[in-house]
Amino acid sequence: MRFIILNKYRLITFNKNTFFKNTYCEFQEVNHIDIEEKDCYKSKHNSLYFFTKKGVYRKSNHWGRVASCRWKLIPSSSYKNQQRVLAFAKWKDFYSLHETEKLFYISVNFETKKTKIKISKSKKSPNLLTLNKAQIKEKQIKHLFKEDKWAQYFNSNIEELRFKIISKLINSDSPLPLIKLNLRLN
Repeated sequence: MRFIILNKYRLITFNKNTFFKNTYCEFQEVNHIDIEEKDCYKSKHNSLYFFTKKGVYRKSNHWGRVASCRWKLIPSSSYKNQQRVLAFAKWKDFYSLHETEKLFYISVNFETKKTKIKISKSKKSPNLLTLNKAQIKEKQIKHLFKEDKWAQYFNSNIEELRFKIISKLINSDSPLPLIKLNLRLN
C-alpha cells in the first residue's frame, strides 16, 4: 500500500522507495517485531529498516537529522543518546520537508519550561512555520527560559515577561529583538 500526499510543489508517494528523501517523521519506540517476516534493508551507518504494508520499523542509534531527513524518536522508555532503539512510523506519518513549506508550530509548557516543535495535521492552522524557523524560535525560547540576564532591562516580573515575549514569538512573524524592544517601549 502506498500513501499519496498532494502538496503545492509535487505529488509525493511515501513507501519504502521514497520515505528517506527529504521527509519529516515521528517514530514511536516499540519493544519487538518478528523480523523474519519483514522486507529489510541495512544502511551504511548500520541502521536497520524493516518494511511492512503499513509503515517502516527502524532500528538505529541515531535520530534527528538523518541524511536529508528529520526523524524524531518518541521514546517509550528512558532513552539515552547513541542507544540502539527500535521504532515504527506509518507511511501516512511522513511529511515532505521543503524549506518553504510551513507545517510546524511550537508548543510551550510555561510551568515545566519545556518547548516542542510539532507538526500540524491541518495546513489551515494559523502561525505555521518552516522547520528551520521553528528550530530557530525553539532555541530562542529555551534561552529565554534558561537565562534571566536579558530581563534586567525591563521593569516587570520575569515570568510575566517570558509569557508575553514567548507568546508573541510563537504567534507572530516578529523577530525576538523587535518583540523585546516593543515591550520595553510600552
